Amino acid sequence: MIKAFVVDNDRLRVTDDLTRDGDRVVWADLFNPTKEEEAVIEGWLGIAIPTREEMEEIEISSRLYVEDGGYFMTAVLPAQTEVDDPLMSPVTFALAGNRLITIRYHEPKAFKTFPLRAEKVATGCTSGDTILIGLLEAIVDRLADILERAGRDVEVISRDIFEARSTKASKRRRDFQELLKGIGRKEDLASSVRDSLISLQRLAGFLTHVAAQTKMSKDVRARIKTLSRDVLSLADHATFLSQKISFLLDATLGMISIEQNAIIKIFSVAAVIFLPPTLVASIYGMNFDIIPELKWEFGYPFAIGLMVISAILPFWYFRRRGWL
Repeated sequence: MIKAFVVDNDRLRVTDDLTRDGDRVVWADLFNPTKEEEAVIEGWLGIAIPTREEMEEIEISSRLYVEDGGYFMTAVLPAQTEVDDPLMSPVTFALAGNRLITIRYHEPKAFKTFPLRAEKVATGCTSGDTILIGLLEAIVDRLADILERAGRDVEVISRDIFEARSTKASKRRRDFQELLKGIGRKEDLASSVRDSLISLQRLAGFLTHVAAQTKMSKDVRARIKTLSRDVLSLADHATFLSQKISFLLDATLGMISIEQNAIIKIFSVAAVIFLPPTLVASIYGMNFDIIPELKWEFGYPFAIGLMVISAILPFWYFRRRGWL
């Protein structure tokens, strides 16, 4: 699908006829383009559109390059960011003269919000380079929102891990299982956003050189510099968030280890407490003919009392030492 935009009173407006308004089109957005649609754009601009396989290449030379007078920049962007498992896919931005072409196979939210805003408000996006900057700023704002939401969720997980718990051990273990799942989802989200920010950081650096070569306006170059700083700060924040998530993972595993050690300690103490009574019972259960207490009137109460005392003494000793 091709969605073309023209400038109308300093606002972007969608046009239905690319052939008729070809000279006025400043932005052509290709979403899941067919071979025929790619051929239309290539014939219109005289540049080759990268295929999906080419967009997915990870080499810098395949993502940032100049060809046929056009400047091609590819970044990995998230979609479906309302959940912790966003869809990550590359998006290519191509500057050809005064026009911007975007090629994508998923729908990041910025590609919905930015055109709607540019249609209602005069944002100054009247050329390909200004539209590109405005679109990248919307993308960075969206990534910042994702990191803010992830940060709040991580704080909730942190409180769940370290708060005092009065529930039963089995319930705590179930909670720890849910916490581990939540930590894993947040780590996947933070890693995805960090990968996206790294690709945007490289794109911004390449765009700085493009701005110098094409002699973009001073305002555009200042916005590119601001964009680079924002991306760098968000990348640092994503790294910090990943480190905090790793700490929470280690803390959760430590808590689980403490729970398991407490259970093993209880079983060990119970085994030690019941060992002396078992020894007494074993002695009086032996089949020897001469055991003096067998004929004694108080032999049975004596054996029972001895077993009780031999169980109470280790229990008292463990409590006094603080092992229970």
